[in-house]
Amino acid sequence: MKLSAELLALQERLGHAFADPRLLRRAVTHSSMSGPGREDNQRLEFLGDRVLGLVMAEALLRADRKAAEGQLAPRFNALVRKETCADVARDVGLGEALKLGRSEQMTGGRRKVALLGDAMEAVIAAVYLDAGFDAAQDLVLRLWGDRIEAVDDDAKDAKTSLQEWAQARGMPPPAYVLTGREGPDHAPVFTIEVQLPSGETETASASSKRQAEQVAAKALLDRLG
Repeated sequence: MKLSAELLALQERLGHAFADPRLLRRAVTHSSMSGPGREDNQRLEFLGDRVLGLVMAEALLRADRKAAEGQLAPRFNALVRKETCADVARDVGLGEALKLGRSEQMTGGRRKVALLGDAMEAVIAAVYLDAGFDAAQDLVLRLWGDRIEAVDDDAKDAKTSLQEWAQARGMPPPAYVLTGREGPDHAPVFTIEVQLPSGETETASASSKRQAEQVAAKALLDRLG
């Protein structure tokens, strides 16, 4: 099987040449595009989540040989959560290569946190099945890069961090307002605006209200520095 120009470009950005290109194609195929003769990425996502977890657990143990489990757990959660996987997916332009059904394309599927995060985990599994654990480990460590070193800055979820930022400045907690809902009932997209009493706002969309709140809070934290 030959890869399309789109997938060849993604393969180059990933830094892994697939011996079995079908694995990469499956990794970027959402369930809205599955059908006879075309497998989606859900099973790969299940496997990739476990491979990512093992790589990160080992990396954190090596990075800090004195850390207690209570210190390691929030760091681990920050590195493997769906929002972080989606951030990495954006870094490598994974959204551009996703194979989506019409409904997902119409509702901004290439930007959805859940779809991007799942596809990133599926890509990890594809590399693991294609070339083994060492290749998958190399991919994860390269793509996550400085996030592992700086994980203490991101170990709390964004909503908690933003609330603490506001409280430290004598402000009431941030408000989260649902400003939009699109898509069919089985695949909704929620748009949330986070608001600080001082007037700063940021907006984000995701397939769940919780995810949209987290993404909006992180975006506002990043802007506030």
